[in-house]
Amino acid sequence: MKRQTRLYPKAASALERLGENIKLARRRRGITSALMAERADLSLMTLRAIERGSPKVAMGNYMSVLFCLGLQDDMARVGAIDEQGRDIQDARLLRGSRR
Repeated sequence: MKRQTRLYPKAASALERLGENIKLARRRRGITSALMAERADLSLMTLRAIERGSPKVAMGNYMSVLFCLGLQDDMARVGAIDEQGRDIQDARLLRGSRR
């Protein structure tokens, strides 16, 4: 039995936005769904699921589509600017220097 993917509502919304952005990028480039699926070596159904932001699609498939669109480097920016993480790290460093 497959485990169902469950997301918090905000995470599901973000994934749906990602799918919509991928779809818009494909359309801006004038690439048909069939051609994109072929280039990314995916079925048309999988591409459609990606463009809907389905959490059931493997991250590698999302990356294949992003690569075909020339947007793979955008994923490298995820978490690069982590203000909350840096604040936590700074707080730990401050506590450590007071000892």
